Amino acid sequence: MKIKLLTSANQDLIDGYRFYEKQAEGLGSYFLDTLYSDIDSLAIYGGIHPIYFNKYNRALSKRFPFAIYYRVENKTVLVYAILDCRRSPAWIRERIK
Repeated sequence: MKIKLLTSANQDLIDGYRFYEKQAEGLGSYFLDTLYSDIDSLAIYGGIHPIYFNKYNRALSKRFPFAIYYRVENKTVLVYAILDCRRSPAWIRERIK
């Protein structure tokens, strides 16, 4: 399957990078490497994750408390958002809309 990151998901990655880079130099790069690896795995495992908010699959990152919200359409994984699981569920629900 192909993977397509939507603009909103790219911005989520940039925001996460900035947050972790402020915590420690190099941690932002490690964050991106880890999340890109998790996203790449969707080419094989896309569609097997549980569905949230009635339409998005949610894959959890292996190293960081982030969730990847995506849908599979026409053999393409569309990544809509990459959000911090520590945020309020109400905020996440609103952000996904």
